[in-house]
Amino acid sequence: GITYLDHAGSALFPESLLKAFTDDLRNNIYGNPHSQNISSKLTYDTIEHVRYRILQHFHTTAEDYTIIFTSGCTAALKLIAESFPWIPEGTKQPSSRFCYLTDSHTSVVGMRGITASMNVLSVPIKPKEILLAKSRLPAEEQNCTTPHLFSYPAQSNFSGTKYPLSWIRDIKSGRLCPIKLPGKWFVLLDAASYVSSSPLDLGVHQADFIPISFYKIFGFPTGLGALLVNNRIAPLLRKTYFGGGTAAAYLAGEEFYFPRKSIAERFEDGTVSFLDIIALKHGFDVLEKLTGGMEKIKQHTFALAHYTYTVLSNLKYANGAPVVRIYSDTDFSNPDVQGPIINFNVLDENGQVLGFSQVDSMASLHNIHVRTGCFCNTGACQMHLGISNEDVQKNLQAGHVCGDNIDLVDGRPTGSVRISFGYMSSFEDAQTFLNFIIATRLSNSDAEIPFQSVTKLTTESVPDDHLSFNKEDKLSPILQISDRELRNFQYEAETTGSWQPPEPESESMRATVSETAVPMYRKGGKPITVAKIYLYPIKSCSAFEVTEWPVGNQGLLYDRNWMVVNQNGVCMTQKQEPRLCLVNPSIDLKQKIMVIQAEGMDPISVPLEDNTGKEAVICESKVCSHRVKTYDCGERIAGWLSTFLGRSCRLIRQSSDVKSQSHQKNTKGLSSATNISLSLVNEAQYLLINVASILQLKEHISARLKEPLEIEELIQRFRANIVISAPESFEEEEWAEISIGALQFQVVGPCSRCQIICIDQQSGERNKEILQSLSAARGRKTNFGIYLMNQPLCSPFSDTLSIGSQVLPVLKENTEIQPPTSSEEKCSG
Repeated sequence: GITYLDHAGSALFPESLLKAFTDDLRNNIYGNPHSQNISSKLTYDTIEHVRYRILQHFHTTAEDYTIIFTSGCTAALKLIAESFPWIPEGTKQPSSRFCYLTDSHTSVVGMRGITASMNVLSVPIKPKEILLAKSRLPAEEQNCTTPHLFSYPAQSNFSGTKYPLSWIRDIKSGRLCPIKLPGKWFVLLDAASYVSSSPLDLGVHQADFIPISFYKIFGFPTGLGALLVNNRIAPLLRKTYFGGGTAAAYLAGEEFYFPRKSIAERFEDGTVSFLDIIALKHGFDVLEKLTGGMEKIKQHTFALAHYTYTVLSNLKYANGAPVVRIYSDTDFSNPDVQGPIINFNVLDENGQVLGFSQVDSMASLHNIHVRTGCFCNTGACQMHLGISNEDVQKNLQAGHVCGDNIDLVDGRPTGSVRISFGYMSSFEDAQTFLNFIIATRLSNSDAEIPFQSVTKLTTESVPDDHLSFNKEDKLSPILQISDRELRNFQYEAETTGSWQPPEPESESMRATVSETAVPMYRKGGKPITVAKIYLYPIKSCSAFEVTEWPVGNQGLLYDRNWMVVNQNGVCMTQKQEPRLCLVNPSIDLKQKIMVIQAEGMDPISVPLEDNTGKEAVICESKVCSHRVKTYDCGERIAGWLSTFLGRSCRLIRQSSDVKSQSHQKNTKGLSSATNISLSLVNEAQYLLINVASILQLKEHISARLKEPLEIEELIQRFRANIVISAPESFEEEEWAEISIGALQFQVVGPCSRCQIICIDQQSGERNKEILQSLSAARGRKTNFGIYLMNQPLCSPFSDTLSIGSQVLPVLKENTEIQPPTSSEEKCSG
């Protein structure tokens, strides 16, 4: 049921590859290849066979290239930077330069850290600059032998642009100069993205260095790559460290070392990952059997990308505005210049970008797996999104770092969405993705898209199964879209000509919840009170509703002190296991136990007192990137949970040694000196929602759903600790601080909602319409509720939170709201 569209991130491994590999391991004994026994010799010979198989795959031989196994493409690039024969600044002869295309992966750009330490200058080259650089050096300067290195990607991992392989020959011959400098140019071709879906002929395009990662091609094994080195430069490479297996002879007592003759053995420090290398042999076999070769993969994946690009680029809103903005250097008309990668951002009808995190969350609801962010390619991201160097630094100051989910800063995107196809991608995958975009962005009247009419197969249609293979185990026929069909592929909305943003409706939900709106609150108005209190003893399990509850130093006492983990010790949430909401924990403070119940199961209890004696094993776990000290709650409860959930899992608890083992977070918005102690929550100690906001959202959702939701059900979906009853909807978003009785809280930001709100907390069933409705109602945002942190107490009253207590907010502008003069005023003391 998953539509996987991140093949540029990693291919998926076929079952037949795993079977062939494990059958091999069952039938053979493979020893360490650095020995001379029979099993070791078998390993050594198999590895050498795989080296030849790799060379054959790239249409070259051992006479021209050497295979050096590494842990991946990144390690290969690091090896090049460390061993290239650089000539530093300050010597009598001209110094070396390291030039790289700005549309390069982080791992390429990172090589400049090593070159800088060697006093070698790095020069970034923009794609347009290299295209204008065709000028031969004067004859007298061509005799200079200073080695320079130019690196560029065969295929951009950001946009799928394929840069000319002819650059290799032109640069090495001197016809093309990255920079005007005498010397001899060597070429590093970053082929990691390219070789996953395209054939590379090193007999024709003889780059000096070609780093690759095999999981990009086969999906398995991971953590294994190779550096293909041209034998003409291999003798020039420098090596300082020598690890196990690299030395022909050395002395421990004095400076004597003689390297092995083989370039590969000289650079492969320690024992190679020999079982993974053996798996490669089966990878090549299965790839050839299933697809018929890389040329067919190239045509198949490009056809899917071409079709998807064509439909996607023609999607319009009713006012004629485009649904997406595609970041591309090509028009997807030629597989030799464009790979199967589409990079884009989704727009609203006013042309504003929807944050990539929101698109990712929506896609997850439809079981569609995409990639978001800048894809470890800041240069391309800046170029296509128009992000300046100052913007990058400003975004960092705003808290945005590579790989996080901060998708918009000051309304401008920090990254984008990427989909990519692989050899097991099918036409149905493309259609599923397009239907998702249409369903979430366009109304039914806009979504009349004649998929079948714009696509014709050259032979039989794509089979119904998920893999696009025909009866001969070869790839499916190429999808053909004619120019006439493309011209016909237009919508009535386009006849409106140039579009203008529509006038906002005064009664619209978006206007109601505008960020600039200041809540109206007059002295003597209706008081704000606490309506409900919930705690969640076990993270992601059912709520425990109380009328009053003690407050601890991590929030409500025992709130999210426990969590369920899988067999690998990884925290399970309702995103992976919706049935967790059917596990009902309750706390009995008098008996000092937590009772856990679920339908069809006998109740089971867990003591509240910490079990951190000798019998408890303290281990480190991670919750949303925060390290926490935990201990296991034992076999009895592990068996109970495993039986109910139908999968192996355990219950673990946060250790109470707060001084050294607390889950702490320096929270934005609080004093930098304040370390806030958290339980197993994601963001903050408390989450607050407003009943008035729920009611307004309910009206919007009910209009979209066939069956209206009950207010209580909606409240439960948003899994708050504190539910308040306020006069105005969404007025809580304008608060900076609140007091509830003797307790003071600081607002630390809005809660950006994920797909968990789509899960019915009573049945565990999903309804993806909920998140989509929230996004539509909130004007492209999925914020609902606010996070709170405890402020230091300024009252002698006990720390207890009670229903009916009055809530006194302070506006963001620091204008305190006057407390109402009501006889019903209550105090939580």
